[in-house]
Amino acid sequence: MPAKLSVNLNAIAMLRNRRDLPWPDLAHFGRIALAAGASGLTVHPRPDQRHIRFSDLPVLRALIDDEFPEAEFNIEGYPTEEFLALCEAAEPEQVTLVPDDPSQATSDHGWDFAGQQDFLKTVVARLKGKGMRVSLFADGDGDAQAMALAAQTGADRVELYTGPYGGCYDDPERAAKEIDLLGRTADAAIARGLAVNAGHDLTVANLPPLARRIPQLAEVSIGHGLTADALEYGMAETVRRFRHACGQKV
Repeated sequence: MPAKLSVNLNAIAMLRNRRDLPWPDLAHFGRIALAAGASGLTVHPRPDQRHIRFSDLPVLRALIDDEFPEAEFNIEGYPTEEFLALCEAAEPEQVTLVPDDPSQATSDHGWDFAGQQDFLKTVVARLKGKGMRVSLFADGDGDAQAMALAAQTGADRVELYTGPYGGCYDDPERAAKEIDLLGRTADAAIARGLAVNAGHDLTVANLPPLARRIPQLAEVSIGHGLTADALEYGMAETVRRFRHACGQKV
């Protein structure tokens, strides 16, 4: 099965927040994305609410429930008590836990699965106890032992951090090395019963090689590149382009 596409709305929310106005409207663009065949929506409600606001979560939850019941809501973030309470209220199908410092501009590294094993076990158990699938942000550096430790947390999936691969857009030789590392990480995760997601700086151009190397890829979460393309092609056509890049029939 080709990877599913979850559309990350953070960049659209950041544009909205430049003015004290209700547009661009997240629900409107989420609706367009889902109608064009996206499998879900992703948001990252940071503590400073610099893009996604806490008040966006019930609106997007209602959009999916009322109009696209087969779609999924994915909420990602660092598991503070405030974040966990937001997830428990919004009841996303998937929670993606990232080891971000609140001051970070964006997620840029995976979990230290050895050093934070007990912490992650507790959080994963809490979320899964509420019926949510849990994915853990992971470095795609080929470390098989890290994937063994990730599986021991009880998580369902890992999301491979593809930022280093995305940064190779003008260096094919380096890109090939990064794909190999990501592929070896995915192989180790799958061997230990974890499903594999991926996200960060993925584009229509670099998605197909990644999908060929990781044919079991379950889901990609894409925001920045997809939003940039939507300025040129429109949201609906951009979603179709990214679905095609995932290997879906469009």
